[in-house]
Amino acid sequence: MTYWLLYAALGGFAGVLAGLLGVGGGLIIVPVLTFLFTAQHMPDHYIIHLALGTSLASIIFTSVSSLRAHHGRGAVNWQAFRLISPGILIGTFLGSWVAAQLPARFLKGFFVLFLYYVALQMLLNVKPTPSRQLPGAGGMFGVGSIIGGISSLVGIGGGTMSVPFLVWCNVSLRNAIGTSAAIGFPIAVAGAVGYAANGMAVKGLPPYSLGFISLPALVCIAVASTLTAPLGARLAHGIPVAQLKKFFAVFLIVMGTKMLIGLW
Repeated sequence: MTYWLLYAALGGFAGVLAGLLGVGGGLIIVPVLTFLFTAQHMPDHYIIHLALGTSLASIIFTSVSSLRAHHGRGAVNWQAFRLISPGILIGTFLGSWVAAQLPARFLKGFFVLFLYYVALQMLLNVKPTPSRQLPGAGGMFGVGSIIGGISSLVGIGGGTMSVPFLVWCNVSLRNAIGTSAAIGFPIAVAGAVGYAANGMAVKGLPPYSLGFISLPALVCIAVASTLTAPLGARLAHGIPVAQLKKFFAVFLIVMGTKMLIGLW
């Protein structure tokens, strides 16, 4: 029961951050779940796989509420969504299959590098310069495959990649964020299905696991994050978000460094 409460607290924290800073909860959920699963003495060689799969499954629920909110404000570019979704689905599903074959140390190392990348992006406030238009169907498929593949390897909804790409292609920041929220849904669905399917044949997973998805953690995180995300959105209007992003970036670096030390 203690761990169920910790799962719920994690979901609540991730929901507030997602609403407050506009970052995906996966950046928080994956490393914290890794620590919690380790404390429960789950099989070490599958802990990161369980954290990634559970994170993606939880994003299904949070992305739906976010998508509805952005669609209601007319902030979703549905043409871009339709063009990029096939690549997203295939790239994410294949990425989950690749992740299932990779050793835990490699996945942890890859995740740490991605955390450092996102943190540096936030600290430097890197923003792409709009310099081209959206590519055609082939180009969007290729970009979607890359975004989906990387997202499945780090357990996120892809916003840290899809938003800069859309802004670079002359999509307004408001519409880029809204469209990215929509893109997060097929990433989460394909990733969750992939991690569940690829973990079905694995022996020795914890009780109440659906492949590489921990159902107790999923339920607690999904419920709590869905409830707290609107609170974060309201807080965003009265709090210096730019300053908070810098603190959050430092927090990511600390968590990434802790995971890196754990590798050795």
